[in-house]
Amino acid sequence: MKRFAEQIGLRALRKIDPEAAHGLAISALQAGLAVSPGPVTSARLKTTLAGLDLPNPVGLAAGFDKNATAIAPLSKAGFGFIEVGAATPLPQPGNDKPRLFRLTEDRAAINRFGFNNEGMEAICTRLRDRTPGIPVGLNLGANKTSNDRAADFAQVMEAARDHVDFATVNVSSPNTEKLRDLQGKAALSALLAGVMAVRGTTPVFLKIAPDLTEAEIADVADVANQSGVAAIIATNTTLDRTGLNSRHRDQMGGLSGAPLFEKSTRVLARLSTFTDIPLVGVGGISSAEDAYAKICAGASAVQLYTALVYGGLSLVGDIVHGLDALLARDGFASVAQAVGTKKGDWL
Repeated sequence: MKRFAEQIGLRALRKIDPEAAHGLAISALQAGLAVSPGPVTSARLKTTLAGLDLPNPVGLAAGFDKNATAIAPLSKAGFGFIEVGAATPLPQPGNDKPRLFRLTEDRAAINRFGFNNEGMEAICTRLRDRTPGIPVGLNLGANKTSNDRAADFAQVMEAARDHVDFATVNVSSPNTEKLRDLQGKAALSALLAGVMAVRGTTPVFLKIAPDLTEAEIADVADVANQSGVAAIIATNTTLDRTGLNSRHRDQMGGLSGAPLFEKSTRVLARLSTFTDIPLVGVGGISSAEDAYAKICAGASAVQLYTALVYGGLSLVGDIVHGLDALLARDGFASVAQAVGTKKGDWL
């Protein structure tokens, strides 16, 4: 019944402003109206990521639950882990609206939110008070008006470290001016040193852009190898607009969804040749086959978000169950056995 209601709701939501629809989706979650099978798992699906025990390797990417207001229902939606945020030291409204666009013909979205959030104090309070369950991480951000963005990341890390299972340094959003400049080797090394100094025992992940050259990928891997990050998330949204058909294709911002799948998977596979750090594959996942391809390309776990706009939360369980079947079909007794087994197809 909930799945039928979900499909009706999705059709209605797609007729209104995308950001308003997103707000209504969060409200529906808080009201208990969403599909909630609980964590989906099996002996084959259970895995670990950076020392974290996951019931399955399919996670929710940051950006959906920006303010950590729907952790409880999302934890019951079938995910193996979730990431909330991004959080900045001070609350900020983000960029001017409209700033979210559906590209229905491309099964994609473009956003230029600009780290709109209620600030680290409010978000960390919710993280502190949450009911224990699947691993929950926080995406760390920097204020648009900050004079020292590297210090912002460390400030949020210190505030959140006792309330999260992992934290992600996000220097790859295209929607905060000059943020991606922090992916440069020297700047990234200094930023990560500051974050690692205040992390306590919390694992730190690094999220990178898909628009990197091979030399830049090698540099990022080198810094990650030296800094002690626990995992790398590959990738964030892209500025590339190749092959799009939607009327919104020329909107400024980061592109996510189906068109990002191939590009992000190639970056993932290439990155895996430069480091043994566990990788999280993100970008364009909308099916079990997509998730499995990311794992075979080198990902120890995956995340999705944009596909939920088109498929709803019930898609999560479908992907997880389908992934279990694909692993079994190919004779893998665990997710770990499949990691990187077809990376050569993407190099």
